[in-house]
Amino acid sequence: MEIQPARHSHVLDPFVDRYAARTAGMTASEIRALFAVASRPEVVSLAGGMPNISGLPLDVVGGAISDLVATQGPVAMQYGSGQGVPELREQICDVMRLEGIEASADDVVVTVGSQQAVDLVTRVFCDPGDVVICEAPSYVGALGVFRSYQCEVVHADMDAHGLVPEALRQAIRATKAAGKRIKFLYTIPNFHNPAGVTLSAERRPEILEICQSEGILILEDNPYGLLGFDREPMRAMRADAADGVIYLGSFSKTFAPGFRVGWALAPASVREKLVLAQESATLCPPQFSQMAISAYLAQHDWQGQIKQFREMYRERRDAMTSALSDLMPAAVRWNVPDGGFYVWLTLPPGINAKAMLPRAVTARVAYVPGTAFFSDGFGSSAMRLSYCYPTPDRIREGVRRLAGVLEAEIELHSTFGTGTDTAELRLGSRGVENPGTDVH
Repeated sequence: MEIQPARHSHVLDPFVDRYAARTAGMTASEIRALFAVASRPEVVSLAGGMPNISGLPLDVVGGAISDLVATQGPVAMQYGSGQGVPELREQICDVMRLEGIEASADDVVVTVGSQQAVDLVTRVFCDPGDVVICEAPSYVGALGVFRSYQCEVVHADMDAHGLVPEALRQAIRATKAAGKRIKFLYTIPNFHNPAGVTLSAERRPEILEICQSEGILILEDNPYGLLGFDREPMRAMRADAADGVIYLGSFSKTFAPGFRVGWALAPASVREKLVLAQESATLCPPQFSQMAISAYLAQHDWQGQIKQFREMYRERRDAMTSALSDLMPAAVRWNVPDGGFYVWLTLPPGINAKAMLPRAVTARVAYVPGTAFFSDGFGSSAMRLSYCYPTPDRIREGVRRLAGVLEAEIELHSTFGTGTDTAELRLGSRGVENPGTDVH
C-alpha cells in the first residue's frame, strides 16, 4: 500500500504534520543563531561563553592521553557503565568537597556535560504542563530543555544578591493557586549565567527552607562555582540538604569543554532513574573522555590550574568593566561580577537590545540580547556580555564598538522617540535590572 504524504505539510518541510507535539518547543537559541556571525574574525564576539583554554598545559594533557591510549586503550575505547567510570566518580567527590559537599561516588552519575544532566533530570521528573521555577533571567540552555519537554517556566526575580526569597514565595503561591504542579526550582547560585550575580550566604538557608517546606526539589546547577576571583568557593546548597537537592557540575569550565564531561549528584532513588535515562539516551557516557579527565586529575595540579584560570578571567573581567566605565553612555548600567564569565548590561528606557543587534553586527561586535534568557518575552532592555574568551585588547575594542552603536541608538531615540521596534518596546524588562556586587 502506498503511503500518502501528510495532507497539510508545508512544502519546505513535508514531515511537519508528523512531528510530536513537543517539537514545537525545539527552537534555535539566540546564542546558537549568532555563532556564524560571531565566529567571523573581523567581529569581536562578546556573545558566546566559550572557556578560554589557552592556559591549559597541552603538553601535559597530550602526554596523559598518550599514556592512556598506550596503557589502557582497549578499555578507554570500549563501552562503559551507564553511571560512569568509578575512579572518576571518586575524583568528582574530591572536587565537590571544595564546596562543602560530602558525598558517595555511588550517588554520582556522569553525563555528557551538565547540559545532559539538566535534560535527564527534566525527563525523569516532568510531564507536559508541569512547572519549573527559574530565576529571571535564566540559562538559555536550560530554558530550551524545559521548553522541549513542554514544561511551563515561571520566573522569580533576582537582585544583586541572587534569587529573592520573597519572589520565590510569590512564584510558588501563584503557581499553586493556578492549580499547577511545581516539579523543581532550577537555580545557578554562583556567578550566574547570564546575570553574573551570586546567591548570598545569608539567603541560601532561606531558599532551602522555602523549598523544603513546600516539598519542592532544587536543581543546583554549578558550572562556575570554582571560578571566583576574590574568595574561596561558596558552600553549596547540596552540602546542607542531601535529600532535597540535585547538584550538577561540569569539567567544561574548569578543564575543557571538548571532553563533554559533567555530572549529577542525586539522592539514591533519583540516581537510579537518572542512570536508566542515561542508558536509554546514550547507553553510557564516553569512556575515553572520562578516563582522560581522570588521568589529568590524578597526574596534574588541577587546583593550581583552576587558580590560573581564575587569574586569567579576573584580568578579562577587569578589562571589560574598565572599558565599560570609560566608554559607555552615562545611562547604561552594569554589574561587576566577582567570578564566572558574564556581565549583565541594562540599557536606557526605549532601547531594545534585540532590535539593535543587526546594527551592532554591522559595526562588527556581537552580544546576546536579554530576551534569550526569559521564557516570557521579557529582557529586551538588557544584554549579556561575555569576557571569558577575547583578549583584554579585543574586549576593549568590542566595548568601544558597542558604545558607538548605543550612542547612535540613544540619539535616534531622543530625536524620533524610538530607536527600536515599537512592538518590542511594550515588553520592557524584568528580573535583574542592576545585578552584581558593584553597580555602575
